[in-house]
Amino acid sequence: MHKILLTFILSILVLHNTSTAFAVEGDTLVPPSDFQAFDTPNDNGKSISLRWTSSPSESPEVEYVVYASTHKNGPFITEVLRISSNTMYEEGSDSNFHYVEIKPAKFFNKESDVTDGRSSYFFKLVMMSIPENVTVKNIASATPKGNWFNWKKLNNFIILIAFSTLVLLFIEHAKTNPNLYLRKISGLDAIDEALGRATEMGKPVLFVHGLNGMGSISTIAAVNILGRIAMRVAEYDTTLKVSNIDPIVMSVSQEVVKESYLEAGRPDAYVQDNVFMAASEQFPYVAAVSGIMIREKTAANFFMGYFYAESLILAETGASTGAIQIAATDSYTQIPFFITTCDYTLIGEELYAASAYLSREPKLLGSLRAQDVAKGIIITALVLGAVLATFGIHFISFIFKAS
Repeated sequence: MHKILLTFILSILVLHNTSTAFAVEGDTLVPPSDFQAFDTPNDNGKSISLRWTSSPSESPEVEYVVYASTHKNGPFITEVLRISSNTMYEEGSDSNFHYVEIKPAKFFNKESDVTDGRSSYFFKLVMMSIPENVTVKNIASATPKGNWFNWKKLNNFIILIAFSTLVLLFIEHAKTNPNLYLRKISGLDAIDEALGRATEMGKPVLFVHGLNGMGSISTIAAVNILGRIAMRVAEYDTTLKVSNIDPIVMSVSQEVVKESYLEAGRPDAYVQDNVFMAASEQFPYVAAVSGIMIREKTAANFFMGYFYAESLILAETGASTGAIQIAATDSYTQIPFFITTCDYTLIGEELYAASAYLSREPKLLGSLRAQDVAKGIIITALVLGAVLATFGIHFISFIFKAS
């Protein structure tokens, strides 16, 4: 009885597999019902968009291949696209259409094949699967044209105009209100304290540049801070020593310090040799500066700019002499070392804000204040967007979409 039952079940399975196999072999590819080519909107005239409906025969084993020609009658021998048939669906269309953008000039690179920007390209869509291929009957054509404006980036343009207006408004406001509020930066407020201590002790102040040249934004910011420190040092009649690793940075620093002494009414107190080049290599530079700290017992050390592995050696040496140390860097790998060894540390963009914070110059002050307000608006939008997205409302995400 069991043998009869087992034989019956096996017979059913064999018949089912046989019928399935015949069904698969008997299936034919159903080509897409529509195939379109058109100029890609909001571009520079270099691309063409292709769009076609999904086919019920799509599977990972079936491919879509697009051939192109510069003539309507072919030959269609240039392959410009080959994708799996179940990929590249049009965004937001619930997978009912395929959509892809191609750049014909990438494939037609011979002088005889390249169009003049006013001619059309012709495309043929083929659905490929072993053992058969099916070609969509219609041939699609399009002519690439450039657009004057990319409407997809309209939000970016509006944000740019809004931010620029905000900057101009705050600059005008800063001209009439020099005491415009800025977020307090403790390290900059402590500069006078450090210089005052050095004056009382009768010991020099040391300013240490980072290792980058004048092409670095952090070095430019450091030189701006140096000018303000030099002016205060001139007023307090204290010695300022500025070490450099780059000859161009040294020349710029000499001029900045000289100008600051002149502005403070103490040109006679400026000593050019106090702004010097310590060394031209990283660790010889560290050794030279560390020696200055130990020999002269500097009372205040300023580390400003972009630093590398030498940062901890410099800061540890300065801390061992008992000096007040203020550091500022945008090198995120060195910030932890400065935080642990210095009295005050300016982190990242605070280095760039320092010159505006110290000088209170209206253009710098207004720009910095506008940036702070813009950051507040963006943070608010992010929080609001997260809350709305939780409830399925996504419109705010399109406001900040890149394209």
